[in-house]
Amino acid sequence: MYLHLGQDTVIKMDEIVGMFDLDTSTISKISRDYLAQAEKQGRVVNVSLELPKSFVVCQKEDGEVTVYISQISTGTLRKRTGFVDGLSNL
Repeated sequence: MYLHLGQDTVIKMDEIVGMFDLDTSTISKISRDYLAQAEKQGRVVNVSLELPKSFVVCQKEDGEVTVYISQISTGTLRKRTGFVDGLSNL
């Protein structure tokens, strides 16, 4: 399964480590430091042309970590992950 993060970006759902709200998670210094370090290492992909609302941490099978910045809220992303499950009731 894949998850659409915005613009032309889709990711494999089995690679998702976590989805985080930017407003609440960046209150923590640890989260801010993590995002700053990921940016310095070139692991951040911004798929948002508007105000970013969330970031999604993904890890591929080879261990490579990528952080996606999205304009879509974590609530909406979470709902999208269960979209196909809802279709099974038809």
